[in-house]
Amino acid sequence: MKKYLFIFGLLFPLGISAQQISGKVTDSKKEPLIGASVYWLGNNVGVSTGNNGEFEISTKGISTDKLIASYIGFTSDTIEISNQTFIEFRLTNSKTLSEVVVRGQQDGVLISDINPIKTEQITQTELAKAACCDLAGCFETQTTVQPQTTNVITNSRELRILGLSGVYNQVLIDGFPMIQGLSYTYGISSVPGTLVDNIYVSKGANSVLQGFESISGQINVETKEPDKTDQLLVNAYMNHFLEKHFNANYAIKQGKWSNLTAFHTVQPANKIDRDKDNFLDLPLLTRYMISNKWKYGNENEWGFNSRIGLRFFNEQRIGGQTFFNAESDKGSSSVYGQSVKINQPEIWTKTGYRINDKHNIVLFASAFHHQQNSYFGTVKYNALQTNFYGNIQYELKYAKHELKTGLSYRYLNLKENIAFTDTIPARTYAGTYKRLESIPGLFAENTMRFFNNKLTWIAGARVDYHNQFGFQFTPRTLLKYDITPKTIVRANVGTGWRTVNLFSENIGLLVSSRDILFAEQLQPEKALNFGINLTQKFETKNNNLSGYVSADYYRTDFQNQIFPDYDTDATKAIIQNFTGTSVSNGFQAELYLKIYKRFELKAGYNFLDVYRVIGQTRQLLPFNPMHKILTTFSYKPLSNKFHFDVNIHWYGKQRLPDTQTNPVEFRRPDFSKPYTIVNAQFTYNFRRFEVYAGCENIFDFRQRQPIISWQNPFSPYFDTSSVWGPTRGREIYLGVRFRLNKE
Repeated sequence: MKKYLFIFGLLFPLGISAQQISGKVTDSKKEPLIGASVYWLGNNVGVSTGNNGEFEISTKGISTDKLIASYIGFTSDTIEISNQTFIEFRLTNSKTLSEVVVRGQQDGVLISDINPIKTEQITQTELAKAACCDLAGCFETQTTVQPQTTNVITNSRELRILGLSGVYNQVLIDGFPMIQGLSYTYGISSVPGTLVDNIYVSKGANSVLQGFESISGQINVETKEPDKTDQLLVNAYMNHFLEKHFNANYAIKQGKWSNLTAFHTVQPANKIDRDKDNFLDLPLLTRYMISNKWKYGNENEWGFNSRIGLRFFNEQRIGGQTFFNAESDKGSSSVYGQSVKINQPEIWTKTGYRINDKHNIVLFASAFHHQQNSYFGTVKYNALQTNFYGNIQYELKYAKHELKTGLSYRYLNLKENIAFTDTIPARTYAGTYKRLESIPGLFAENTMRFFNNKLTWIAGARVDYHNQFGFQFTPRTLLKYDITPKTIVRANVGTGWRTVNLFSENIGLLVSSRDILFAEQLQPEKALNFGINLTQKFETKNNNLSGYVSADYYRTDFQNQIFPDYDTDATKAIIQNFTGTSVSNGFQAELYLKIYKRFELKAGYNFLDVYRVIGQTRQLLPFNPMHKILTTFSYKPLSNKFHFDVNIHWYGKQRLPDTQTNPVEFRRPDFSKPYTIVNAQFTYNFRRFEVYAGCENIFDFRQRQPIISWQNPFSPYFDTSSVWGPTRGREIYLGVRFRLNKE
């Protein structure tokens, strides 16, 4: 009982300071003014407004009763303070200047000084430094997130944080968990880069508002807003393999309503086999996607507001031997191929009603249906999944606190059918696998600020009831302290848990000839994550040099983890709960410099120590480089006519699965070799046109013949899981963007 009373006290604190005034600064249309100055007349005590135009300022030791708000381009306002605890400034546009021309460029990566959780905001400026054909390609210039190939034949990919599989970080699209279950395998590739507005990346245990996952971190992808984007954007891209991408976005606005319609398609490349192993280096990908996003009102204004999203995508991936025909050779035991066909409709809404500046109610609801028909050699894999997510949230601002509490519900209905079209090699896992999950939940999170906003404390907890595994409790807490306005330290600790979708999350199991053995009933994966980070920003008086230094350390301790055992027998994958010691230690340091507003330089280092203890042996998990270095360089003149961008990745050696029980010709080394990848892009602006050309993997590094037993893909030793580096080598591309801005 004492434990629950303590948690209740964190979430619903009673202390309200009488020496604090809170408020908000908006323009005449009630749009928040971010970064406005609020200060006492004749006094050096002042603050800046946050992301919603809000502020808190101390009255302690103040002799004046006049509080002033100012913002560039607006007329300052003064309010006389008597007994108010909350005030609102509404500033009007200044009439003293007939025209104000603002020239500037948003930084590529922003780290907020206000957000209690250290969050890296990747903006469109950063995304323009690489091709960014899809979401998986949006992290080529980032240290924190590592895209990883999970199936070399169909080129499925995941996003890793802290050296852990992508299943341990929560990927959200506009705040919704749309990358789950079956959609995990290919979902991140289905989001075109031209539809992405910002990406928010945070490590470790995060807010409990969106769920109980995010063990290693959270990636929230914010798509473009209909009322804040180009009226028309057309993008065309082609690489020298002749894979073609075409994107078109069209936005309209009428009164409080606005709409964005987006179309995206990918057409397949030529058949490429540089290794002469009779396997395609690049799958033949055909994709069609259309989405529609409606927006009504503004969530920062009083009254009703809503966003509604619709999306449908159809995709086909064909890989395998160069002479494989997807229509006539599916399931053949003489020609090896892989074919995947996906249809997925989605719908979501975020609808709210802001009662006033203190009270707000928001409903989140989303649903999708995923249908997949596929063949992996002689393995037939058909699956259906229906997902629903609901979350109703009440927000209250009072004194120095911001409380968010509500109810959530998750529903997953998954059916997977696995069959074999041959009997050699012998495999035992054919059958129908069904999962039905119903998870209602209750959550609360309180944000508290102390010492004139220098210390911010978030305390949150949620209780969920899983229809199979019962009640699950997830507490988390985060601290932020401003040592100086430019020196910020943050720390977080919390638990997370998740249920396993074995086949979609480990698609390589279906690709190889390994038999899959289930040693026991699988339980939810559970882990404790804690971390600390320090950010130091700096700039010279003339702003010719600015930037930041950042360093962080995170540790993840698993209480239960499910990771296929590839080592005990090279012809089998053993699936079981692992409740022993399983740890991820991650250290990252990063330096960012902006010089003379033209040059940008970033250098980042990652140290990842990810291991298990089996008996008395400390065993590294495979496919994790312990050391990784990223360096990026950009040049853009003040005219913004062009920019040139280079990024260099160095990967240290990685442990590979044990193949010593194979015949000698089918064995691989225990560790991979270190390697370096260099990418470059040049972009030129012609008013409404942008032309960009680039080269990925300039020096053409390739892992040679990554497929074990490629000579006989139906032998017991055929395995595609030992992929540790790029397999298709150098890629040259050319693209063009056309923009038509709103009048």
